[in-house]
Amino acid sequence: MYSNKSLKQYLDDLAAKKPAPGGGSAAALVGALAVALLSMVANFTIGKEKYKVYERDIKNILKKSQRIRKRLLQLVDLDVQAYMCVVEARDKSEKHKKIALKKAACVPFEVARLCYEAINLCPTLIKKGNKNLVSDVQVAAEFLLAAFNSALINVKINK
Repeated sequence: MYSNKSLKQYLDDLAAKKPAPGGGSAAALVGALAVALLSMVANFTIGKEKYKVYERDIKNILKKSQRIRKRLLQLVDLDVQAYMCVVEARDKSEKHKKIALKKAACVPFEVARLCYEAINLCPTLIKKGNKNLVSDVQVAAEFLLAAFNSALINVKINK
């Protein structure tokens, strides 16, 4: 859906009078942006003589950040799909509505979990990563906090 489209298309649809994408998928996208920054810092650290002693740790962070980013990007689309099921269930029984809402809460819950996992990579990158990119790790941490909190808002609303 959106993972293979332009960022402009996503933003245009987010701004439009459409039921989705909305805050849940935006939280996943912000999380993916944050983790991409962590990957960038890792990539600028790996192979530098100054950080050679930390190479193994940084490669591990890179691997984890790439896995998390891939999943968060998938969750951008999965959140749209889950919310569309909620919209469709509005004209159905209360049981159908509750099931749709419960399923819709699963996506932002996973976003929050992944953001928590990713923010735990930040202290190591601050300590062992390329010192010229500390501000990028800080920006990533702020994005992850925003994505985490935004995801929890969506979990609560879908309960």
